[in-house]
Amino acid sequence: MAIDAPTSVPVTNGHTNGHTNGHTNGHTNGYTNGHTKPKMSASAKTWRETPLIESANLSKAAGWYGQTLPSTTKILLKLELLQPSGSFKSRGIGHLCSLSLARTASPQNVHFYSSSGGNAGLACVHAAKTLGRPSTVVVPLSTKAMMIAKIKAAGASEVIQEGRSWKEADLYMRETVMRRAEDRGEEAVYVPPFDHEDVWAGHQYMVGEIERQLGGEEPSVIACSAGGGGLFIGIAQGVEEVGWKDTQILAMETKGADALNVSLRAGELTTLSGITSQATSLGAVRVADRAYEIARDGEASGRVVSAVLSDAEAAMGCWRFADDERMLVELACGVNLALCYGGRLEKALGRAVHNDETVVIVVCGGSNVNTEMLANWRLEHGHLNDEGVANGVVPSGKTAPNGA
Repeated sequence: MAIDAPTSVPVTNGHTNGHTNGHTNGHTNGYTNGHTKPKMSASAKTWRETPLIESANLSKAAGWYGQTLPSTTKILLKLELLQPSGSFKSRGIGHLCSLSLARTASPQNVHFYSSSGGNAGLACVHAAKTLGRPSTVVVPLSTKAMMIAKIKAAGASEVIQEGRSWKEADLYMRETVMRRAEDRGEEAVYVPPFDHEDVWAGHQYMVGEIERQLGGEEPSVIACSAGGGGLFIGIAQGVEEVGWKDTQILAMETKGADALNVSLRAGELTTLSGITSQATSLGAVRVADRAYEIARDGEASGRVVSAVLSDAEAAMGCWRFADDERMLVELACGVNLALCYGGRLEKALGRAVHNDETVVIVVCGGSNVNTEMLANWRLEHGHLNDEGVANGVVPSGKTAPNGA
């Protein structure tokens, strides 16, 4: 039969409470309504622990803004672009796929289905391959040939193009493709891109890793892309789990893919009329209900900050990051890295960033990027003149078309 992936987080503070609303009934520190401690062993094969490294160049770029002498702000990079699928999605989706397989009575009949033509689809394919099960990805007709090729190369059993939008592709997959699979005797598992407790729990592990890698130090800020909210929810749950009480979460979006920020400004969960940003991986017209709840409550307490940058700034973050750290990321990730240039971190937070603060940036990765795109972004957005980047403070100050 066709099934949705399971809806309960397996372990919560050593016991379950029977509630599947994305939170538990333990204590709260301002992000979520209690602890949620996921079961680690279930998805250990489908994702990997990633390095947390200090970036001397990005620390310099962030610290020079408005300074006669550089500050000692420390920028740490959580390198999620090193996940098997090339993005953080391997954590949440890998966790969901692993638990789905473990919970079924017929694992030999499981077939995973994703309607994402982007990073979630790639993560599903990688997880399915690792678990020894087939996967099918249904994508809209507008999906780029480069992404279809990457999904096929990753090992998808089938890639189907159908519909003018993700909604149409998803509906076709659920009502036609998965029903045909059921008729063939498959146990068809639907893999949602972000709005599921098992996905959130997979992302939550990242914070436990950061805690160990920091050796007990509590960061001042964790910056991440908001998107549909899965990563944001997982980080909020993780911050609560490790007991950090002063860490701010900075949820980043691009203008035109800013469903979370629009909702917060409206005072209610809001659906965008469409996605106009080029950062299509952030392109959820509506965030998960739980993401809005956490952001709303966190903004009121000062623990969550929602900020929006332009596509041009996100592109600047991508090409400067490539020149300063020799790594390629897509626009949905570049919006986080852009914070390090031109005082954007302080502007986003709405406060001064003090000496000796530690800021963790989740380098979420993404596959919608290549060297040609990067070169075009450098040419098109080299005009973004950032104080502290010029005069050779960091390499990208010299490689900008106009000398930064």
